[in-house]
Amino acid sequence: MTEPPWLDEQESRMWRAYLRMHRVVEVAVDRQLSEAGISRPDYEVLALLSEAEGRTLRVRNLAIWLGWDRSRIAHQLRRMEQRGLITRFECSADARGTMVRLTDQGYAAVAAAAPGHVETIRDVLVDQLDQDEIAQLTAIAERVVAAAGWCQLPHPGPAQSC
Repeated sequence: MTEPPWLDEQESRMWRAYLRMHRVVEVAVDRQLSEAGISRPDYEVLALLSEAEGRTLRVRNLAIWLGWDRSRIAHQLRRMEQRGLITRFECSADARGTMVRLTDQGYAAVAAAAPGHVETIRDVLVDQLDQDEIAQLTAIAERVVAAAGWCQLPHPGPAQSC
């Protein structure tokens, strides 16, 4: 068995810094959303639905975009539906497909949380970078996502149908 290509000192430092950065942002966002009365998974679903045409997406596409498996998306949507944040219904063009739509209550929840969410993201990430660094981080993130083969769908905006 051959030795794995271990990380050198600079690569290890980068990896540890990335993990710390990710965790710091995640904790700040979780705290802010908790104060707004919703969880990060709630917000992720609500935000994507709020940007979609008709505030509606196919469940399969939502799961792909979020990187969630069937079980996780099903449980999350069930809990959100019980709280009146979303509704699910069969796709009229394909009986195998299930659609999810943001309710007025769900839209109100995401609209109420969004200003604090943006303020938190600005405080802990965006305002720490200049415009060149934002462009670099965006390019790096997009390249890593593409290399992982993750989320091949376009952002769930207009023209998302069953």
